[in-house]
Amino acid sequence: MKTGPRYKIAKRLGASVFEKAQTQKFALSADRSAKNKRHGRGRQSEYGKQMLEKQKVRVTYGLQERQFRNYVRKALSVHSAKPTDRLHELLELRLDNVVWRLGLAPTRRAARQMVAHGHVQIEGKKTRVPSYALSVGDHIGVREGSKGHGVLVGFSERFMERPLPSWLSWNPKTMEGSVLGRPIVSSADTAGDLTAVLSFYTR
Repeated sequence: MKTGPRYKIAKRLGASVFEKAQTQKFALSADRSAKNKRHGRGRQSEYGKQMLEKQKVRVTYGLQERQFRNYVRKALSVHSAKPTDRLHELLELRLDNVVWRLGLAPTRRAARQMVAHGHVQIEGKKTRVPSYALSVGDHIGVREGSKGHGVLVGFSERFMERPLPSWLSWNPKTMEGSVLGRPIVSSADTAGDLTAVLSFYTR
């Protein structure tokens, strides 16, 4: 996905959208930019706030506008579930996101490439589809021929550093795990205000 100058986007949407922007140097630069904007602009409209949250979530997960809009439509079409919870679930259960949550890749972008290059298996079968929607009970694993691949160097350290969500299980020795349950908003840091996101699309 083409995103343009990342630091510029991160200043507009927040450092959380790109891992490379989460540094002290960037934080100081972003703070200076924010002060300049406050002096030069008036109060942001509700529409503007909703659009900002939408962009923040979309860019964090690395989705094109059309892809993201489809997830929103699916979330709104299920009447038996809270739309915000359903949207969060759809985004979190993407295979590339789960690979990142497990610590197999340092960023979601790297996780997407890892899946596309065929390093990950679902139920013992290789898949190259980053958007693959996982379900509760699905088994995830690293392909046998990829376990010694350079992309996984230092995996043990990364796995220990990143907290594992309660809805995922993983064995760093066998490089296998599974989806234990459905992700809920409180089980992981949300990329933005999902209520505002839904309001933007239902105006």
